[in-house]
Amino acid sequence: MRTRIAMKFTGIAVGVATAMALTACGNTSNDSGKPKVVASTNVWGDIATTIAGPDATVTAIISDPAADPHSHETSAVESAEISGADLVVYNGGGYDEFIEKAISGQHKRTVDAFDSRTDKSDENEHVFYDMSTVTTVADRIAAALGEIAPDAANAFTERANIFKSQLADVTAIASKLAAEHPKTPVLQTEPLAHYLLAAAGTDDLTPHEFQEAIEQETDPAPAAVAATQDLLTGKKVRALIYNVQTQDKITKDLRGIAQSSGTSVVEVTETLPNGVNYVQWQTNNAQALAAALS
Repeated sequence: MRTRIAMKFTGIAVGVATAMALTACGNTSNDSGKPKVVASTNVWGDIATTIAGPDATVTAIISDPAADPHSHETSAVESAEISGADLVVYNGGGYDEFIEKAISGQHKRTVDAFDSRTDKSDENEHVFYDMSTVTTVADRIAAALGEIAPDAANAFTERANIFKSQLADVTAIASKLAAEHPKTPVLQTEPLAHYLLAAAGTDDLTPHEFQEAIEQETDPAPAAVAATQDLLTGKKVRALIYNVQTQDKITKDLRGIAQSSGTSVVEVTETLPNGVNYVQWQTNNAQALAAALS
C-alpha cells in the first residue's frame, strides 16, 4: 500500500496576502464582518486568499503534506468552521469528499472546482493542475464573494483578473512544450499532473492497470509493475513524473530505476510546498517539466 510522506519543502517568499490571510483552522473569525471562506486544501485556500485580499478571511482545512484529502475525516472544530463559512471552496470529484459530507443538507454557497472544469469528459480529479479550470474557479470565487460583500465586488474581480493573467505564464510554458516537443513519452507514478502533461502535449505511457491500482491505493499486479519498469529500463520514456507525497516501495523502486537509466525525474505534489504560492508552484512545475523534456 502506498503511504503519504510528510515532506519539507523550500521555496521563495510569497505575497503578503498568502502569508497573512490564509489561516489555520480555528483562527478565523467573523467579528470583522468580512466574508468567511473555508477551502478544503491550502491549494484552493491560496487561490481564494489571492482573490479575497483584505476583504475576506480564508481558512484551509488541509495544509499538512502528510494529510490525505481522499481519506480525511473532519474534526468537530473543522465541521464548525465549514458550517460557519459564507463560502466553501473545494476540489470535488471525490478528491475531498469530507467537504461534501460536511455541507450535505446545508444551503451553503460553494465553488466546486471539479464541476468548473471545461472538459466534462475528462474525469481526472486533480483539476488544480488544469489552468482552464482554475481560471473558471477564480471567476466563481470572485462572483460569489461579490454577492456576499457587494461593496468589495470590484476589488474581488480585479484581483481575480490579475491572478488569471499570471496563469498565462504557466500555459505558455506548456504550450511551447506541446509545439516544440509534441508526443514526448512520459511515465507517472500516479495521474496527479495529468492536466499539465496534457497541456504540454506529452504521451503518457503509464500502463492503465498500474495507474488504476495506484489510484485505488492497492498493490499493482506483478505484470503491471514489470510493464511499468520496462518503460524505464528500456528507455522508452523521457521523464518519470513522481509524486513525492505518496510513496511506497514500488514507486521508490521506479525512481531508482529512472535515475540508473538516466531518465529525468520530475517531482510533483498535491499541496503547496512551504513558502510558495499557487502561481509560483505551478510555474515551477511547468518549468521542471520543460527542463526534463527539452
